[in-house]
Amino acid sequence: MREKILNTASDLFLNYGFKSVTMDEIADKMGISKKTIYASFPTKAKLVEATVHHLFEVVKEGIKKIQNKEKNPLKELYEIRRYGLNYINSQKASPHYQLNKYYPKIAKSVEGKYFNTVLHCVIANLERGITTGHYRPGIPISFIARIHFAGIKGVKDPDLFPPEEYSNEVLMDYFLDYHLRAICTPKGLQTLEEFKNSHENFI
Repeated sequence: MREKILNTASDLFLNYGFKSVTMDEIADKMGISKKTIYASFPTKAKLVEATVHHLFEVVKEGIKKIQNKEKNPLKELYEIRRYGLNYINSQKASPHYQLNKYYPKIAKSVEGKYFNTVLHCVIANLERGITTGHYRPGIPISFIARIHFAGIKGVKDPDLFPPEEYSNEVLMDYFLDYHLRAICTPKGLQTLEEFKNSHENFI
């Protein structure tokens, strides 16, 4: 039952926001009593915390599976981007923003793990991209990996990028294009253009 509650809560929180969704709505969605939820999670904050860590582990495992395919490094980034968008379904709720605003301690508790996961992923991608000739040799890998992380965080801020003007998908496309054009070799840029001309066949 705990796993079912986490899965349902994850879906609702990501679609409508961590603040917006109530325990009653989660119970109604599952067709159970609120008492059943409270038996596993005594407060909404406890449920939010468990859900955030649950989502982190799910996404982390999904990224590992993509990395293990050892695809072209640019294709890998776009596949991770597509996978990540499955966990940012709402264009209006801004779950990331609500989590940081209303549950800052919970957001902080997972931020370090998220940073290390993203950093490891991007560094591995950069190193392989240099080896395959898609990224320029001599680029400051650690610096670029941190800039990548900062960029991902930045585009999730609805005050900077209002959701009525930018969808999550468009933001990630813009960000990846910006990121890749700064580090790609002519070979990498050619691969990028091939993607843009045939999105559905890229991955």
